[in-house]
Amino acid sequence: MADPDPDARLEALEARVAALEGGRVLEGQPERTGEAGEIGYQGHVRLQEGAGPVSWTIAYDAAATLDLPAGPVAEVLAALGHPVRLALVRRLLTAPAGTTELVEAAELSSTGQLYHHLRTLTAARVVEQDGRRYRVPSTGVVPVLVALLAAADLGGALH
Repeated sequence: MADPDPDARLEALEARVAALEGGRVLEGQPERTGEAGEIGYQGHVRLQEGAGPVSWTIAYDAAATLDLPAGPVAEVLAALGHPVRLALVRRLLTAPAGTTELVEAAELSSTGQLYHHLRTLTAARVVEQDGRRYRVPSTGVVPVLVALLAAADLGGALH
């Protein structure tokens, strides 16, 4: 299998970075539509004071969604599926935080418990470490919020 064109890959990466830095809507990739229809999500949010808005739009072929690799999907769903990790992610969506703030936000009794949950979240790429602080990466803000909204919808929590 041949590698994709390096110039095309560079151009796509530059477009993604420019969209994230400029607050423009980023078209998700790959955009594919077919007979089964299209599934997608979008968002334009500013949850953190002083931070620029995060925008994201993705459209994907509905049938191709069923063929996405199960491993990463299950890893993210499992990471978000624990009440402590959910509390950590909700806190990190509002601002980066250090261990003391996260222990308090999740009402944990030790940093050992915190690191256990942070390992799961970072392995799933839901959270990233930036020095001594943790955050939800800007490219993950809208997808995480959409996952939380979709879970609330499935669980009957939307009014």
